[in-house]
Amino acid sequence: MQLPKSRAFAASLMLLSVLSSALCASHYSCDGSLASLLPATSFQSSSHFSDSWAAYFAKLNKKDGGGGWSPESTDRSPWLQVDLQDRMEVTAVATQGRHGSRDWVSAYMLLYSDTGRMWKQYMLEDNVGRIVGNVNPDSVVHHKLSQSIRTRFLRFVPLEWSPSGRVGLRVAVYGCAYRSYVADFDGRSSLLYRFNQKSMSTVKDVISLRFKSRQAEGVLLHGEGQRGDYITLELHRGRLALHLNLDDSRVRSSSARMVITLGSLLDDLHWHSVLIERFNKQVNFTLDRHTQHFRTKGDGDSLEVDYELSFGGIPLPGKPGTFIRRNFHGCMENLYYNGVNVIDLAKRRKPQIYSVGNVTFSCLEPQLVAATFQSSSSSFLSLPAPAQILDGFSVRLQFRTWNPDGLLLSSPLISGQEPRYLILQISSGRLHLTHQTSTLKMSEVSAGQRVNDGLWHSVSLNARGLQIIMTLDSEPASTIQLKSYLEPKNKHYFGGCPISQNDSSCLNPTMAFQGCVRLILVNNQPVDLLSVQQGHLGSYNQLQFDLCGIRDRCLYNFCEHGSRCSQTWSSFSCDCTGTGYSGATCHNSVYEASCEHYRLAGSTSGYFSIDPDGSGPLDPIQVYCNITGSKVWTVVRHNSSNAVRVRGSTLQKPYVGWFNYSASSEQLKALVSLSEHCEQRIAYHCRRSRLFNPWDSSPLSWWVDRRGEKRTYWGGIQPGVQQCSCSLEENCADMNYFCNCDADRVSWENDTGVLSYKEHLPVREIVVGDTYRLGSEAMYVVGPLQCFGDKFLWNAVSFYQAASYLQFPALQVELSLDVSFYFKTASPSGIFVENMGIRDFIRVELSSPSAVTFSFNVGDGPVVLTVKSPVPLNDRQWHWVRAERNVKEACLQVDQLPLRIIETPPDGHLRLQLGSQLFVGGTTTRQRGFLGCIRAFNTNGVNLDLEERAKVTPGVSSGCAGHCSSSAGLCHNRGKCIEKSSGYMCDCTNSAYGGPSCTEEVSMSFERGASVTYIFQEPFSVIQNRSAAVLSVPSQYSKTRDNMALSFQTTQSPAMLLTVNTLSQQYVAIILARNGSLQIWYKLHKEKRPDVFIPILSSLADGRLHRVHIQREGKDVFVQVDHENKKYTLSYDAAFNSMKSLTLGKVTGSDVMDDEVAHAGSKGFIGCFSSVQYNHVAPLKAALLNRGSSLVSIRGHLLESNCGALADLSTSVSRLDHGEEVGKDNEHHEDDSQPDSAVIGGVVTAAVFSSLCVLAVMTRFLYQHRQAQRTARLQEKEHQRSLEAAYRAEFHLHNSMRDSMQEYYI
Repeated sequence: MQLPKSRAFAASLMLLSVLSSALCASHYSCDGSLASLLPATSFQSSSHFSDSWAAYFAKLNKKDGGGGWSPESTDRSPWLQVDLQDRMEVTAVATQGRHGSRDWVSAYMLLYSDTGRMWKQYMLEDNVGRIVGNVNPDSVVHHKLSQSIRTRFLRFVPLEWSPSGRVGLRVAVYGCAYRSYVADFDGRSSLLYRFNQKSMSTVKDVISLRFKSRQAEGVLLHGEGQRGDYITLELHRGRLALHLNLDDSRVRSSSARMVITLGSLLDDLHWHSVLIERFNKQVNFTLDRHTQHFRTKGDGDSLEVDYELSFGGIPLPGKPGTFIRRNFHGCMENLYYNGVNVIDLAKRRKPQIYSVGNVTFSCLEPQLVAATFQSSSSSFLSLPAPAQILDGFSVRLQFRTWNPDGLLLSSPLISGQEPRYLILQISSGRLHLTHQTSTLKMSEVSAGQRVNDGLWHSVSLNARGLQIIMTLDSEPASTIQLKSYLEPKNKHYFGGCPISQNDSSCLNPTMAFQGCVRLILVNNQPVDLLSVQQGHLGSYNQLQFDLCGIRDRCLYNFCEHGSRCSQTWSSFSCDCTGTGYSGATCHNSVYEASCEHYRLAGSTSGYFSIDPDGSGPLDPIQVYCNITGSKVWTVVRHNSSNAVRVRGSTLQKPYVGWFNYSASSEQLKALVSLSEHCEQRIAYHCRRSRLFNPWDSSPLSWWVDRRGEKRTYWGGIQPGVQQCSCSLEENCADMNYFCNCDADRVSWENDTGVLSYKEHLPVREIVVGDTYRLGSEAMYVVGPLQCFGDKFLWNAVSFYQAASYLQFPALQVELSLDVSFYFKTASPSGIFVENMGIRDFIRVELSSPSAVTFSFNVGDGPVVLTVKSPVPLNDRQWHWVRAERNVKEACLQVDQLPLRIIETPPDGHLRLQLGSQLFVGGTTTRQRGFLGCIRAFNTNGVNLDLEERAKVTPGVSSGCAGHCSSSAGLCHNRGKCIEKSSGYMCDCTNSAYGGPSCTEEVSMSFERGASVTYIFQEPFSVIQNRSAAVLSVPSQYSKTRDNMALSFQTTQSPAMLLTVNTLSQQYVAIILARNGSLQIWYKLHKEKRPDVFIPILSSLADGRLHRVHIQREGKDVFVQVDHENKKYTLSYDAAFNSMKSLTLGKVTGSDVMDDEVAHAGSKGFIGCFSSVQYNHVAPLKAALLNRGSSLVSIRGHLLESNCGALADLSTSVSRLDHGEEVGKDNEHHEDDSQPDSAVIGGVVTAAVFSSLCVLAVMTRFLYQHRQAQRTARLQEKEHQRSLEAAYRAEFHLHNSMRDSMQEYYI
């Protein structure tokens, strides 16, 4: 039973009131000065330059003494500390430089602690730890904390200071008093809150608490009821998990349980805030500043808990002091359950609270000191080896890290000959202990799996006699047997070796350790890390003391579209395998947006994956693209394509047929919205089964649309009209009715038509309610959803006033942004797009006639990427631009030019905060506006309707003038339309075809031993931008994607058709086997067996022309041979790395191919190839136009041929002949009683006449074709002369092109 809206709203307000009472601290003023009245002893520092510059002179606006604090010049890690005397709620800080000097701090880090030990760094919202300070000595810079902190000690750590002076600092702290109710749980105790009645049933709950944990496991609260309700909040592997179920005892399977997990690394001995708000099934689960909203499973809305709630553990019923799961070990404070202060009741020994074990009411703080090893190349800690214990030595420590490799310990050993070492290291996530010389491992043991999981691990080494025993956590010990006793030299090296080490005292066979270390014991003596920091013990480099600086960079996953996040200490990476997306954060779809894009890329009909919303949240859809006609149809099939008979249905118990499509409702909506037209054929066959009631016209049968709404109109009729197509055509079986079926005849009738109102498509259900009478029956057939066109591919506008622009709502793209569009212009400069925020902004512009610039600011200062073209971009031709910015990198792509990439700083700001409006074609200042055309504007998968907005905008008009500015197919098969002063021309450079419209096949005849080899050039080196690290492959070029097409004619088998191989011993080969069957070999991993597909078992070595089209998208391989389509799946997903060469015909000297492929390669190919294309490469055209090029190698005798054109001619003639035969078969013989001789004579005469006609047609056709071919060759020669130079220039650029350029070829 649902509450009325008013009651639901009132309940929500009640919930908010309860919440406000629980979180009252945020509703009163908390900005008082906390440091101004503190005594001098509350200010401490790492050092001070002189007594007059001591820490107690560091109060804000204080001018006495030296006017502030300054450390010694030799202080390697200066800090200033403030003791607030008690735990306070801190909301802001402020800084000044040192009065009357040139000293100040321009950036600092803020640490906080309850005890003056175990510090934690305050982080801004974007996990940025750097706080901006001063630019002069006396101005005050306030910093309001994004979230208040409760602490006693604050430490200011200077990061940057005055370039002309030194560190100088005065500080202030603002906030208010903080009241805390604390309980300490020792891992064997708990608090039970018992109810006044047997059970407590609630429809709303608010539970809030703060905790700090000493362990990664432990139950914080638990309650359960006999009906099956339960609530459990627990730590598991350092994460906080909430288990919640509402009164559904049936929900017991692991797949049905509701478990929500938040946070990571929560065993850090620091306070964390938890808030659980539930109203009926709606739950808000908040940890610190992050909230997860979810809806519970189960049928009920109330949580029923029997007897009690347990905090700190789950006691076993009837056995006090025993627990089902591991108890919580740590402290809780301010624990409230629905407004009840549980700890306060326990402290006052109220009867509602029962204490199990030893629960105390003050937080015991363990005195642990950790050290953070910051650098993977230069961090190390050197400690003197203490006096040796009896017959050996021992080392123990705890560590946590994300890095799979790193040195933990290097101990040089006393040896009379070659130096020996004891090495403890992490290698590939396992722990290895090695006894070795500098060059030879003498013995080794290993332990653990994935010790780089971010959790604390304990390891101990014990050398006793002739054994070294290694123990990791609670695993069984591993032992190395020695031949002689070990004796360490005078030092142990932890984490790494000194870079300046010239002798053999330290050996590091791997990288330095990056992570945290604590509880170091050498020979059972604890190491005082604070003494190390103060310089009293050992030496170190690149270490932070008294804090663990580990961060979980995968905690709030920035990897998109279901990709998997992995991390090291300083960065994270996204594994896009199997997602259908690519890029640093798996943001970019590897599939085209529509079948129209595949057509423009030169593909033929077949099954494809399309992604209508591009980088948006929806997954790709698998569809069939019918590219044979003038319109490109996208076909989405469902599970019920055959006719379905229905009997015995009534309105009370109707028959319901469901249609499950190969796409979700959201995906189908995106496809339909993108398309120009969609339709679905529906046929309803009936025998005494009516569609409408003849008495009141109420529907007896209907269908349900995409949104789940009932529709009563049928094919051929507009929405809202309860009729069928026969009423519109005025040919219904009974003109008294609007549908054939309503005539209610005994004979079979049908109402068939096409549904074409896009907003209602596709059909989700069909409901039949009138087949219950005697002789009543129905049968329906619903066809697939079919759509054509791409509304936004040619959505174009013209800007003809420099002050004009189009306005759209601001972009909501905090973490990932991509903008793509096409432009053409004659103007030397102009802004394409701009969106401003208070500080942040993005801008894409034509900065000069040959350069496009992408600039933005996320908070770390402006970043500028520029792509320069060797030719002008203001040439009135269409050019494609794509700019992207995510948390890992920013990149800019223009046409096929080198991709420009810059990596984002690992600890920089993440979120792009934009406001105002998005301006296309100009800026709010109306300066540097764009003059020209823009089309196909897309941002984060959303297409902007430029044409619609242009209708109400002065200075902008819909459409764009020019021959190449429409969707008409002027140039085919990847041909590029080039505007000319009068007319246009087709650039067939990147097409396997030639001719004026890129439609004429390029063919070559191969004789025995002949071959063509295309050498792939190394990809463009990406232009380095500023000082950023660069990549070498455009993000749009997908190595997990192949698009191959070829036609061939041969009588030879076995034969090698095509092979592509890489420098990493991968290959794909298309061969004819000994029996002439076609085989496709994919070997993507040199250590595994290849995948072999045989789409056609019959022989293709039959002298006929056969066409083969292969498309690979990840693990999916789509194969079309002539008119047959098949889909295969590779056994593993891998990318082609370091492309080497493509060969047509004979292959020699290849030792990486399997025997059958190598045998076919040695036989080569004898016959004719036509229209061969591999991704962007057309090897036959390359061989014809680039003879002598270093990228094309030709062996044997090759001749230019026309086998493709002749095959098309013979196909046309055979179709004509076949059409006549079909026409004859369909003739009705009026007089079957004529004499047989007359019939035979007539047939003979007709056959002779037909043969003569066919001969005449063939003669005429061949003559015209030869004349047309001669004319076309003359035109093509002229055409090729004008493009040949351009082709040769572009030929060397091929390998850096986008593999699936979205309609660059018009």
